[in-house]
Amino acid sequence: MGTDARKEALTLLSELEHNRHATLDQLLDTRREGDQSMPRRDRALRQALVFGVLRLRNRLDWVIRHFSNTPFRKIDPIIKNILRLGIYQLLYMDRIPASAAVNTAVELAKDTAAPWTVKFVNGLLRSVVRNPDAAHFPDVAADPVKAISIRKSLPKWMVKRWLTRWGRKECNQLCAALNEIPTLTLRTNTLKTTRAELVESLQADAARVLPTPHSPEGVSLRGLQTDLTALPGFTAGAFQVQDEAAQLISHLLAPQSGQRVLDACAGLGGKTGHIAQLMENRGEIKAVDTVDRKLTELQKEMQRLGVSIVTTARHDWENPPDPVALGNFDRVLLDAPCSGLGVLRRNPDTRWQRTEADLERYARRQGVLINQLALLVKPGGLLVYAVCSMEPEETDRVVQRFLNQNEQFSQDTISMEAVHEPAGLTGPDHCFRTFPHRHAMDGFFAVRLKRRI
Repeated sequence: MGTDARKEALTLLSELEHNRHATLDQLLDTRREGDQSMPRRDRALRQALVFGVLRLRNRLDWVIRHFSNTPFRKIDPIIKNILRLGIYQLLYMDRIPASAAVNTAVELAKDTAAPWTVKFVNGLLRSVVRNPDAAHFPDVAADPVKAISIRKSLPKWMVKRWLTRWGRKECNQLCAALNEIPTLTLRTNTLKTTRAELVESLQADAARVLPTPHSPEGVSLRGLQTDLTALPGFTAGAFQVQDEAAQLISHLLAPQSGQRVLDACAGLGGKTGHIAQLMENRGEIKAVDTVDRKLTELQKEMQRLGVSIVTTARHDWENPPDPVALGNFDRVLLDAPCSGLGVLRRNPDTRWQRTEADLERYARRQGVLINQLALLVKPGGLLVYAVCSMEPEETDRVVQRFLNQNEQFSQDTISMEAVHEPAGLTGPDHCFRTFPHRHAMDGFFAVRLKRRI
């Protein structure tokens, strides 16, 4: 076990570094068919290595800098990733023998580098084995931004803004939470089963199966002992994978049976399926995205879930919609494209791909989309704006600009029914906010906007 898994991990890390527009999810999707022939243990090792290196890259690079006589900037990117993989195994994976971590790293280097570079990899990793605590991390009191950035392995610009907003203690808590491995969270498909029945059916396949505290359909799993698709009920459509915070967004939308609902940025249909079950599969849902492949997958997913009220369409909302062709909707969900800083636990590659300038770029697009979609909301209807981000540029400021420009809309209150057992998820500003370090779920923001006339 392992050499192929490590080679695959190296390939994924190198592809991500080479192509800033690629995401880890996309790269893993392209390997899904080939993964069927890869032993489950090897797939698990590849997953642990890739996610681990991406989460702790700054810490690993600090160790490389300490032990390397070659300036870090002059080390070939592939060799950097080989060293990161080796150091991650040596310092953070106690079940892998040091000899295996070093030897497999050397073999990977032999595939791509000259003999002297192979010796460099071997020598550096053996130095780490001999003195694993030699690379002392920066002092927090002397330079908190640098220290937290290295210790918690996040870009300086993120740390700086969170330190300014929340202070050192909470910034540390947030950064630590973003490096935790999140629980696998499912959402019961109530068209097929109940949460209690789903929890009972999963007991034999995970170390822990518990109902989520806030979402009435959620189930959290730890220690999954089989592939997700092999779980009882998967083929029959008994559940979808969805974080608890994302589940609560559909409750904010509060769709009713018989209504017309627009899921404007539907993606692969996580929220689409939830909306359909809240509507008891009665009414009409229009699921829209810009990517045909996603809409094809969404249609397959609706079939698995037993949902029959969804039709799909491809459209880019940066172009004006045709209200005559589309008609008006009782509910419109804009789960807007965003920086994704609220889901760094699940997508650790995002932290190295985003820049602070991206926040304003996303905000401009979000402003266009929310104004276009406002044209499709019926009088008395609701528009829910949601992003998996905690940043003011993409949250409060987008909403405030929208309300300033659209007098026919007002911010609606969030009732206790919409968010079950809120526990601090909503405040006096009537905004829904979740944070990984406060609520043990993804970072989301959402508001309900009601059209008066």
